[in-house]
Amino acid sequence: MADVPNGEQGCGSPLELFKNIAAQGELVRALKARNAAKDEIDSAVKMLLSLKMSYKAATGEDYKADYPPGDPAPGSDSGLDATEAGEDFVDPWTVQTSSAKGIDYDKLIVRFGSSKIDKELINRIERATGQRPHHFLRRGIFFSHRDMHQILDAYENKKPFYLYTGRGPSSEAMHVGHLIPFIFTKWLQDVFNVPLVIQMTDDEKYLWKDLTLDQAYGYAVENAKDIIACGFDIKKTFIFSDLDYMGMSPGFYKNVVKIQKHVTFNQVKGIFGFTDSDCIGKISFPAIQAAPSFSNSFPQIFRDRTDVQCLIPCAIDQDPYFRMTRDVAPRIGYPKPALLHSTFFPALQGAQTKMSASDPNSSIFLTDTAKQIKTKVSTARGAGSLCAGPHHGETHMQDTIEEHRQFGGNCDVDVSFMYLTFFLEDDDRLEQIRKDYTSGAMLTGELKKELIEVLQPLIAEHQARRKEVTDEIVKEFMTPRKLSYDFE
Repeated sequence: MADVPNGEQGCGSPLELFKNIAAQGELVRALKARNAAKDEIDSAVKMLLSLKMSYKAATGEDYKADYPPGDPAPGSDSGLDATEAGEDFVDPWTVQTSSAKGIDYDKLIVRFGSSKIDKELINRIERATGQRPHHFLRRGIFFSHRDMHQILDAYENKKPFYLYTGRGPSSEAMHVGHLIPFIFTKWLQDVFNVPLVIQMTDDEKYLWKDLTLDQAYGYAVENAKDIIACGFDIKKTFIFSDLDYMGMSPGFYKNVVKIQKHVTFNQVKGIFGFTDSDCIGKISFPAIQAAPSFSNSFPQIFRDRTDVQCLIPCAIDQDPYFRMTRDVAPRIGYPKPALLHSTFFPALQGAQTKMSASDPNSSIFLTDTAKQIKTKVSTARGAGSLCAGPHHGETHMQDTIEEHRQFGGNCDVDVSFMYLTFFLEDDDRLEQIRKDYTSGAMLTGELKKELIEVLQPLIAEHQARRKEVTDEIVKEFMTPRKLSYDFE
């Protein structure tokens, strides 16, 4: 329920008003969902309108759901993610922070105007699915959302939705960080039993990187093998290359054009930071990543239904694309896609940047041998070599095992521990490691050994599953076809 004291809704900073409007909007939606008394709904709606008027008075602008005050909505000229010195920088191509702990995700939620995945939402997912929430949810790896409550409303009312995620195939080998959205999407597909579309943006990689069209398409097919190896159900999953699918799907292309018509050059400059010297392919690309959010882009799956809502699990750096999509959706008569955002998978050198497929040293690849994994983890930055010192918690270099025993390690900045939060499924074991390492009972080398023992079998098993994926299987996944769901 919106925590707005009566008669005081006009007070507070624009950001507080923004948050109060969002909370009040959730309340109105919840009241309608449970068919509350008309006067109760009317009074909540009245409060919502009054808050929106206060917001307009305070900011001079209409309230826009996905655009907090200070963040330009589409149509404004200022850059969306312009960061002050020392601030985190996040866009679909660059992720940087000066903090060894990584990006400050609470700040990012405020800046992007999304909502935190809280205990209440996790419990609701558990009630709806009857399954224990995935450890990515329990541990805050998927930490932010837009409209997940709507998806659950639909699911509880036996209304269909579908999943959409994707991959930009920039190289033949994928790294472990790339698996995060796919592991989670696979879990969502299993517990909700819904169709899934996976977009391979080979066109994007051709436009942004020094690749030929054939190379980009070749990477899409190779990457699709790694994605299929995550265990997706062929009867419920359609994987498509943009270069391939767009030319054969009028439904898809029509949506791309509709989106293009409703987004100005000024808007994409504001959202994505494009400049006048960027090629026109880049400028129009966001419409192609937006199109799979609408069910009639896939007539073979959904017939001509336009009302099947979409849920997009992705890393939060992809959110600008979908803020744009959500802004356009109501103007072209479609439901807004809902989103679940994950944190970034840190590079081996530290959480200041995300792992990159283009830098072999920053990454553990899905093609790495057991020996390569061992070497990379062993030489990775052990932030056990940074410990909270006696001087009011400042970090100082710690040279000796004795010092580590005395001061303990810092799990907030240690990359090996961060990786274990992603891949060690046993909560109790993870907690034990956290205690032992923080107290100094476990040394950096021992922590790394734990990680190596988790990663080696994980990657070996992935490689074995990938070997089973033939070109024939890839072709089947990538053929536009009806899935095992009936949409009339």
